[in-house]
Amino acid sequence: MDYRPLGHSGLMVSKMVLGTVPFGGAHGFEKAASVGVEDASRILDIAFEAGINTIDTADLYSLGVTEEVTGKALGKKRNDIILATKGRSPLGDDPNNTGASRYHLIRAVEASLKRLGTDHIDLYQLHNWDGLTPIEETLEAMHHLVISGKVRYYGTSNYSGWQMMKMLGKAETHHYLKPVSQQIYYTPESREAEYELLPLALDQNIASLIWGPMGEGFLTGKVRRGQNTPPNTRQGEGWPEPYIHDMERAYDIIEELFAIGEVHDCSPARVCLAWLMNRPGVTSLIFGARTEEHLRDNLAATELKLSDEEHQRLEKLTRPIPLYPYWHRIVCGMDRWDPAEKPFLEGYAETIKHRDDDRASKSSDS
Repeated sequence: MDYRPLGHSGLMVSKMVLGTVPFGGAHGFEKAASVGVEDASRILDIAFEAGINTIDTADLYSLGVTEEVTGKALGKKRNDIILATKGRSPLGDDPNNTGASRYHLIRAVEASLKRLGTDHIDLYQLHNWDGLTPIEETLEAMHHLVISGKVRYYGTSNYSGWQMMKMLGKAETHHYLKPVSQQIYYTPESREAEYELLPLALDQNIASLIWGPMGEGFLTGKVRRGQNTPPNTRQGEGWPEPYIHDMERAYDIIEELFAIGEVHDCSPARVCLAWLMNRPGVTSLIFGARTEEHLRDNLAATELKLSDEEHQRLEKLTRPIPLYPYWHRIVCGMDRWDPAEKPFLEGYAETIKHRDDDRASKSSDS
């Protein structure tokens, strides 16, 4: 297992992180969760033996039950690992039991500490943007929580690029501690993070922890063109995520994962993780598992070495379309590409060149 810096901090995290959505199974999470304390403890042990040193959870998961299961399953091993959780989500009808206000965040952290059975959280993440609370209030609350010792580091989750830069800029202006990480959705099927969030991560030295790298089970091989999805899976049970833009394209990606997996005698899920693991700006992949079999298969992705040709096949097949202003920079011949954008702009440039070549060919034929 390799370890990478958590953004601009000195904390080292494993390149695979164990997610805990499958732990618990209550309050609307029954379709995704069913793992109790005993099985969770076994899953944690296997993960730790493989070198994973970071666990990710949230107060939203099963509305606190997941944190309780995680805390009990960790037991005495709590101080041997990095424990991350999240808060901000609405946890009831009380209008103050949600958001990134000082009132809610401090209460949410204290409640998570109690459920997890610990005196501190190593990484606390704001689970989503709060469009009503002034960002200065949120920053002051997080600064306070770190200074108090209840939180060691903090980050964000599901922020857009401008929201993350606003937080970083305001923190610098007011001399508050800055977030060190962002937790974002990124898969071969859904690469929108490459437009803003991953260049931001490279430019600002922010860790990117990838949630749902297999598309919430969509890219594990259980979903396939022309076949019924097994009912005992997240996708087979009608889990609402992810949002798929183009099902036919998604099926093509799944078939490519299968094709590469056949060459390496491994699952498409393992191929998916191995490809994402070394994409520009990615720090760690967060994955969950309900069974030991799935856990070990996912862990084996750290040992899978894809060829350059296989990397390129997946990159070309899954490449995002060049949106404005990216296509404009390329067609106008702009020079001085930013190093944080260059890994992604190169792909757009190739796409545009192929389009222009096709146009020229069709024009000459006519």
